[in-house]
Amino acid sequence: MAYHSGYGAHGSKHRVRAAPDPPPLFDDTSGGYSSQPGGYPAPGADVAFNVNHLIGDPMANMAMAYGGSIASHGKDMVHKELHRFVSVNKLKYFFAVDTAYVAKKLGLLVFPYTHQNWEVQYSRDVPLPPRQDLNAPDLYIPTMAFITYVLLAGMALGIQKRFSPEVLGLCASTALVWVVMEVLALLLGVYLATVHSDLSTFHLLAYSGYKYVGMILSVLTGLFFGSHGYYVALAWTSSALVYFMVRSLRTAALGPDSMGNPAPRQRLQLYLTLGAAAFQPLMIYWLTFHLVR
Repeated sequence: MAYHSGYGAHGSKHRVRAAPDPPPLFDDTSGGYSSQPGGYPAPGADVAFNVNHLIGDPMANMAMAYGGSIASHGKDMVHKELHRFVSVNKLKYFFAVDTAYVAKKLGLLVFPYTHQNWEVQYSRDVPLPPRQDLNAPDLYIPTMAFITYVLLAGMALGIQKRFSPEVLGLCASTALVWVVMEVLALLLGVYLATVHSDLSTFHLLAYSGYKYVGMILSVLTGLFFGSHGYYVALAWTSSALVYFMVRSLRTAALGPDSMGNPAPRQRLQLYLTLGAAAFQPLMIYWLTFHLVR
C-alpha cells in the first residue's frame, strides 16, 4: 500500500516556504552614519551627531533650564540692590539701546580692526546714549551675555554628565566675582594714577563685562568643533577684545584733558590701559577652559 504525505488531491495542505525579504533600496542613515566599508562615518557625520546630541540630550536641557532660573534670580537681586543704592536715571543711560546698536556693537567686539573713530560723541556736554553712539559703553550686552554664559555653562556641564546645581552656581558666582574684583582693581588704579576722565564705575563695569561675548563664542565653538576649535576661537576673540579695550580705554582715559599731564603720569595711565586689556584673555580662558573637553 502506498502512502502519500498530504490529504489528497482535494483540500490538501502544502507548506510553502516564505520568500526572503528583498534587500533595502537605501541604507539606514538615521543614526548619522552611512554604511561605508569598515564602518567609518560619512563626511560631516560628527558635526551632525554633535548637533543632535546637543539638542536632544535631556541632561543638557535640564541644565539649561536650571541655569536660566539661577540667572533670572540673580538678575532680579541685582536690579533690587541697584534700585537701593544707585541712581536709576544714571543707570537708564547704559540700557538705552536698540536692535541696531546691539547688532553693530557685537560686530565691533568680534571684529574691531576696521573701526576708525573711537571717541564718544557729546551733545551740549552730555554724552549721547548708546543707541545714538556706537562708541558709548552699555550694560545691556554684558548683562545678557552673562545670562547666556550661565545657560551655556549649564548645557556644557550637562553634556559632559558633570552637571549639578552646586557646580553651576559656583561657575556663575565665580564669573561675577571676578568681574567685580576687576572693576575694583581698575578703580584703584585710576585713583592711584590720578586719571582725569569721565570713566565711572558703570563705564568700567561695561568694558569688563564685554568679555562674556568672547567667552560665549569660545565655548560654543568648542562644543561643536572640539578643543581645537575652542583654542582658535579663544585666540580670535581675545585679540579682538584686547584691541577693543586698548582703543576704547585709551580714548577715554587719555583724552584731551590728560594731554597736559606730565610724561610719567601719561605713561602710568597707558600702562593701566594696557594692563586692563591684557587681563581679558586670561579671564576668558580661566572661566571657559573647564567647559570644553
